Amino acid sequence: MSVIPILFEDGEALVIDKPAGLPLDRPRAGGRSLDDHLDSLRLGFQRAPAPVHRLDQDTSGCLLLARNPRALKRFSAAFEERIVEKRYLGVVAGPIADEEGTIDLSLAKISSAAEGWRMIPAKKGKPSITHWRKLTEKDGLTLVEFRPETGRTHQIRVHAASGLGAALLGDPVYGDGSGAKRTMLHAAGLTIPREGKPPIEATAPLPADFLALGFSV
Repeated sequence: MSVIPILFEDGEALVIDKPAGLPLDRPRAGGRSLDDHLDSLRLGFQRAPAPVHRLDQDTSGCLLLARNPRALKRFSAAFEERIVEKRYLGVVAGPIADEEGTIDLSLAKISSAAEGWRMIPAKKGKPSITHWRKLTEKDGLTLVEFRPETGRTHQIRVHAASGLGAALLGDPVYGDGSGAKRTMLHAAGLTIPREGKPPIEATAPLPADFLALGFSV
């Protein structure tokens, strides 16, 4: 079993660099998941750490783990109160005309027997806001920085497809799934303020499949 890189560590928190393809929950069909790594991430502590928030299976990068129940409660509240700073990098399948902007599209979940479930823009959905900035264009692809203000399921993926008008490269649900072996989204940075303590700050290096496309930061 491969070792997961640790980006930040102290007495109440770990931030790991989650590899793309590793789900947080055990798949119904079986197979590996984050659970397989939690025991090795004890690092001498009595309890195994617990994930505070979620990343899609395909998404790589910064994932915060709490090392005790009190910390888990405090960190979860910080996410709910929107005081956590999250920075993502995504490769968008197409050019983007503007340099930066804010996508404000409420999202709702729909499901069907044929296609399963997905998120869609909907006026009666939950408010969802993402700030974005174009970083680099190369070979018809665009590297975009996303800073989500809210944390809805698939928020950046839907906002890229419906807000920017170009889905993330490799996205099989909101795009055509072509051009990459996974949805090209990376949780590049995470900052969590703490009362009476320095903030938790972590940066995850750009993964190999981003670098292979010629992108760097």
